[in-house]
Amino acid sequence: MRSRICIFTFALAAMSAGASYANWEYNGGYGFPKGYGYTDDGSRVTVALRGGASIAMSKMKNEVGSVVYSYCVNPTTGEFYPTDATGGCTSYAGFEYAGTGTLGSLGAEKLLGVGFSAGASIGWVLPETPQWRLELGWDHFNKIDYNKSPVFSGSMPLSEGYSVHVDSGAIQSTMATDIISIMAYYDFFDGIRKPIRTMIPYIGIGFGYADTQTVMNLADPWGDLSGVEDLTNFGTVNSNGVLQFYRSTTNTTNVAGVAALGFSVGINENLFFDFGLRASYLPRVKYTLTNSDETRHLDWVSAKNLIYANVMFGLRAEF
Repeated sequence: MRSRICIFTFALAAMSAGASYANWEYNGGYGFPKGYGYTDDGSRVTVALRGGASIAMSKMKNEVGSVVYSYCVNPTTGEFYPTDATGGCTSYAGFEYAGTGTLGSLGAEKLLGVGFSAGASIGWVLPETPQWRLELGWDHFNKIDYNKSPVFSGSMPLSEGYSVHVDSGAIQSTMATDIISIMAYYDFFDGIRKPIRTMIPYIGIGFGYADTQTVMNLADPWGDLSGVEDLTNFGTVNSNGVLQFYRSTTNTTNVAGVAALGFSVGINENLFFDFGLRASYLPRVKYTLTNSDETRHLDWVSAKNLIYANVMFGLRAEF
């Protein structure tokens, strides 16, 4: 994931340099001369609205480190069974103790989802250098599903030298994010007033405060979680002995990085169509189990190095 972030940053820098080299600074107006009573220095107040589609992608990290399994093995057939009620293998003819393993040793399925996003900004075009504008913005990323069965799967190493394949847990969940950001944009044109009916490329970079809410419903279709005593604090056991987990809601806050590139086209001197690509980076988003009164929490999985990629269309007014 870090290599992808580096590649994205390098590509954005290359496009910026390429834009300058290609002379994308379109000629604009230079305002009124001093003899008319004032000089237009290019400063403007901006208001923008935007919306579009978003893709969320992340590797998921297994955060469960305390759940321990014990197994018995038949050395002849290679079959594995959980240890019996006594914690041993006496109930299974021909089986011997294979050791313990942790659920945290298994990998988690990746997150890749599609949703909708919308945002609004208010800003200021700088005087004397109107190619630069600063914006305070809000972006909302609608619910992204993370539904996996199993959520954990892989080879679990055991303390006695064996390893056993384990599928564990099914998850249905959603993730929604709000980001408040400060952005700096550079519009590639020359002069004081932006040209109209002309494509004006831009780039932008900034940072912000991200608040992400995850809602998780965990199930136990393989029955392995129902036998873990500590997990009974996070659900109720039904008449069939299957643990029914409580619906869990978690909020995670992050410092987010935001980058943008695109182009705008002026309808007139005050109103611009805007088409752009945006990418937002969040270091970690948690999916956490909670008990009935939310006094206990157990991290289950987390989205590490989460990236939202957006295609946005909007309108920007400058006055």
